[in-house]
Amino acid sequence: MIFVPDLTTLLAFAAATLLLAITPGPDMTLWMSRTIRDGRAIGLMTLLGTNLGIAIHTLLVAFGVSALVVASPMAFLVLKTGGAAYLLWLAIQAVRNRSVLAVHSVGKRQASAWKAFLNGLWVNLLNPKVIIFFMTFLPQFVSVSDPHVTGKLIFLGVLSILIALPVAIAVVLGANSLADWLKRKPQVMRIVDYVFAAVFSVFAVRILLTQSR
Repeated sequence: MIFVPDLTTLLAFAAATLLLAITPGPDMTLWMSRTIRDGRAIGLMTLLGTNLGIAIHTLLVAFGVSALVVASPMAFLVLKTGGAAYLLWLAIQAVRNRSVLAVHSVGKRQASAWKAFLNGLWVNLLNPKVIIFFMTFLPQFVSVSDPHVTGKLIFLGVLSILIALPVAIAVVLGANSLADWLKRKPQVMRIVDYVFAAVFSVFAVRILLTQSR
């Protein structure tokens, strides 16, 4: 297949992607916080949202849009300010809304699932570090002189999602198991709220300090 890199490239890409998948970041933190607070289904919806964000980032890199955003100081400033503000909002929500697990009605559960999906999508899309990462990571595994470079970038982006998915699902399932224990210890759960709020705040500051070049 013309869009599939050679085996050596694929193995190197798979190893690098797997290593990155186990590295904590805003996406992983969000999966865990939503799973612990609202359950496995909500955590998986959040995961679905972040994966859609990765797919969009892949297309933006493949077609050169990300390069334009990074090259524009104003666009990059707006992006990272929005991303940092959104993470800070999540931090405030973690503190304001107690995460002690409670019974939700079916309607609220459906609504919260959609909101969780959007949470995952926006956290991923508004992270300028993800844009810079994909602009520097994916091109390492293709040749600029390759006439099928766009197709190969898209293929690698999709492959990165598939490789990282088992790790992501394991994180959500692990957080769900932890929630069963935390459900019986509301005092500990409250501490977890503050921990997640602090982590989101740290990521927000790091995003604000991100430079486009």
